[in-house]
Amino acid sequence: MPVDSRIDHALARISPAQIRQILATLVSFRNGNTLSSMVKDLPPGTGVTAAANWIYGQFQAISAQCGGCLEVHRDTFSQAPETGPHARITEPTTITDIYAVLRGTDPSQAARMLLVTGHYDSRNSSNFNTQDPAPGANDDASGVAVSLECARALSKLRFPATLVFVTVAGEEQGLYGSHQLAQYAKQHGWQLEGVLNNDIVGGNRTPGDKFQDEHAVRIFSEPIPADATPEQIRRILMLGYDSDSPSRELARAVTEVARTYIGAPATSSRPVPSGLEPVLEFRLDRFLRGGDHYSFNQQGYAAVRFTEWREDFNHQHQNVRVEDGVQCGDLLKFVDFSYVARVAQLNAATMAVLADAPPEPVHVIYPWPKVFVFNNSLNNTTIQWEPGPGTPTGTRYEIVWRPTAAPNWTREISAQKAGVKLTGQDQDATYSVTLPISKDNVIFGVVAVDSQGHRSPAVVPWPAR
Repeated sequence: MPVDSRIDHALARISPAQIRQILATLVSFRNGNTLSSMVKDLPPGTGVTAAANWIYGQFQAISAQCGGCLEVHRDTFSQAPETGPHARITEPTTITDIYAVLRGTDPSQAARMLLVTGHYDSRNSSNFNTQDPAPGANDDASGVAVSLECARALSKLRFPATLVFVTVAGEEQGLYGSHQLAQYAKQHGWQLEGVLNNDIVGGNRTPGDKFQDEHAVRIFSEPIPADATPEQIRRILMLGYDSDSPSRELARAVTEVARTYIGAPATSSRPVPSGLEPVLEFRLDRFLRGGDHYSFNQQGYAAVRFTEWREDFNHQHQNVRVEDGVQCGDLLKFVDFSYVARVAQLNAATMAVLADAPPEPVHVIYPWPKVFVFNNSLNNTTIQWEPGPGTPTGTRYEIVWRPTAAPNWTREISAQKAGVKLTGQDQDATYSVTLPISKDNVIFGVVAVDSQGHRSPAVVPWPAR
């Protein structure tokens, strides 16, 4: 897609120096264990509550710089204790989510929302240790820095859709903060079109580690929607759509944004650090582990996770110590601030592009004959769709496709060039194209594009009689 100078300039505001300052402050709270919210004798200015207060103040300061453009919220709740021998919360525990909302400017599109999140709680070797250091520089002060920097950079702009910048707690005890916010979003009808969760995006810099890749960030996404019914799962598998969930299309959209804004070489007129490639990981999360994006998946939202290429487990969930000559602990010195800045830029660019893009097309189908007739026309593919609610005038559409075994879209054609047929006008319009390509061999998608080239995630067609 073409470069939007507004977005480009916003990305240039994200700096490694600012990232370092955020992380250093979060680490200074010493132990961010969620359970420390219930401890009465912590030293002043330490613990998870002190971290929450500081983050809240940061969102307020960002809002003040843009004339009060952000609605800053603090959602505090009491989490009931768990049961069982492996309970990680054993008494009612106060948890606080903090988020800021930048409302969309188009009344017909403002209900559409994009969200970025990271968790500000941390832990050391013991889930219950609220006294000894648990710096959490990488896990997950790095993700919090991404959310704050996205807010600082994008609050200077205005978008048709709404942006939400989030930090949550309770992640280490069982995703409680994100679960609370995801449930709230569902109950209040939030139209979340994409959730970007950043967890362990510090680009670990362990001396001597030859396998870290500072130019790659992993993007994890669920294969089949978590809220799919058994019948929907059967249909997904029958059609070969187990790699085309809304979350996976969101992940593919991230890769397209990266090609334009992050992968392109930096120049004097485009001083955006380059050289970060999103790598699509076709599983929900790392093996046998989880993250806050899953809370949103469970509520039916498209959500993905950003994580550095190679984690160092000596720097996760470890007491700060030197053992057998190895420095353990999630310390600030192991974070690559330039890497975090590039991840933040990728998140900000994705949010901005999708917030500017038209709504995704709806009712995307393969019109299927009521009576199956064998003829050569079945080697062609007809796709039909309608504009999404609030689609602005001037929106155009593209058809994308890829071989069934390909991870990303490999071909595209404008619907107009493909000979789009239009029935009706505006929101009552129905579009249709026929391509001489067999749907047996490829996966198709339909993308909405505005006049400046901002693209929605692709929507795959479903057979319909």
